[in-house]
This record gives sequence, C-alpha cells and structure tokens, in this order.
Amino acid sequence: MNGATLTQCSSAVLHRRPANKLAANGVNGDSYYRAAAKGAVEIIGGKKMGNGGSGNGRASFLSWTLQDAVYVARHHWIPCVFAMGLLFFMGVEYTLRMVPASSPPFDLGFIATRPLHRLLSSSPQLNTLFAALNTAFVGMQTAYILWTWLIEGRPRATISALFMFTFRGILGYSTQLPLPQGFLGSGMDFPVGNVSFFLFYSGHVAGSVIASLDMRRMHRWELAWLFDVLNVLQAVRLLGTRGHYTIDLAVGVGAGILFDCLAGKYEQSKSKMGSAAKESLLS
Repeated sequence: MNGATLTQCSSAVLHRRPANKLAANGVNGDSYYRAAAKGAVEIIGGKKMGNGGSGNGRASFLSWTLQDAVYVARHHWIPCVFAMGLLFFMGVEYTLRMVPASSPPFDLGFIATRPLHRLLSSSPQLNTLFAALNTAFVGMQTAYILWTWLIEGRPRATISALFMFTFRGILGYSTQLPLPQGFLGSGMDFPVGNVSFFLFYSGHVAGSVIASLDMRRMHRWELAWLFDVLNVLQAVRLLGTRGHYTIDLAVGVGAGILFDCLAGKYEQSKSKMGSAAKESLLS
C-alpha cells in the first residue's frame, strides 16, 4: 500500500469517528483514533499491524493513559460507583461476625419495619384489612397478565409469569427457609390463610414487576407507576408482617426483570424460526 492510499485510509477513519465510542482497549475511542492519526497502521498480506490495533501482542491496559482514566470517571461513572461498592462490601464481608446457627437471621427490613410490626400485632383488624388489600392487588396483577394474552393476544407477560413461578417453585422447594419469628398471618392473605408458601422468592413482587414492565412497553405509564407504588407498599407490608425476608423481595424484583427478558427472547426465537420455516416453504 502506497503512502497516498494510507493517508486516505487514516483520513477516512478520522472522519467516521463516532462520539464517545468505546474502542477495543475497553476504555474509549480516543486512544484508537490518536494511533490512527499517526499513520501507524500497515496492511501486509491482509494482516493489520500497528500500535492502534490488538495484533501487537501488548496487553490492553498498557495503552491506558491518565486522560483515559479521566474519561472513564466522567462518562462511565456508574461502573465506577459499583467498583467502589465492590471494595466496600469486600471489607464488610471479610470483617463481618457471622450470625450463629442458634440465632434468628439478621434482616435490615425487619429492623426498619419494627413500628409497623408492633402496630399490626396490636391491631388484628388492621392486619386483616392490609391483607385483603394486598390480595386485591395480586388479583389486579393476575387479571392484567391474563388480559394481555387472552384479550390483546400478547403472550409475553404470561410466558414470563409461567417461567417465574416455575423457577420460584424449584428454588423455594430446594431451600426451605424457616418461617420468620413474629409472622403475622391472615385469613385474607393470598395464599388463602397462609397454610404454607415458599419464602424465596416473592411471587407477589415478581408478578407486579412483570405487569409493570409490560405496561411500560405499551406506554401505559400512569398504570405502570401505580403498580410500582403499590408494589413498594406491598413490600413494606410483607416486611411488617414478617411474611418475607428482605432478600426474598429484592430477588423478586430481579426475577421479574430476568424472566420478562427471557420471555422476550423466547418470543424472538420462535418468530425467527417461524420466518425461516416460511421462507423454506416459499423457496
């Protein structure tokens, strides 16, 4: 390749430079394009070589500069916060005194909701009222998820709920946690009477998240925010009655998001398979 052609290639690369694009070195696009500007790329027998590529045998971090670090701190501050969180909780974990087997589990949610627990313990009627309202909210979740499939013909939320409750059953049976001390049951709760139920993870919370995510896809913003607020109140009530540990509720949120994504991927895969089968028939 002659010098004029190399100059044209470098110029074309620079003119196509996108803003704030991550490069192969995992930091930012500036280092890559600075190397390209120096004309350090050669093509010999179809193989790219030079200090701007990854074929020079150097580790990626050796090309990082102070400017790259500042760039990451400014434009990728969320991963930086999580990196500090990792270091902080490593220190907490390695210096933490473990809870003895003879003691009840430590739960911050139970500590935060002690006043509510005392109130509901002293007022069974109020506990029953809250349980009835919570059961009504579960009915709203169920009705909406079934509506999207049976009436609107969109099965994603229903598939997500089926995934979620199946895996909840597997995990809940695999590790059966002890009922929290001070549990306040009610005949108006769902499951009715709380005869028995899996603690890990919360199907109440996960189902609400699945419904809320579907509402957002359909731009039903007000309804989605309503479900989110009711879900928070539901979580507080479940902690106050000691119906779930905090980890059950947190994982319930994650499970709702996870299985909604998996249901979406399932739909996409089936759509692609259907399109491929149709094309093969037409051909």
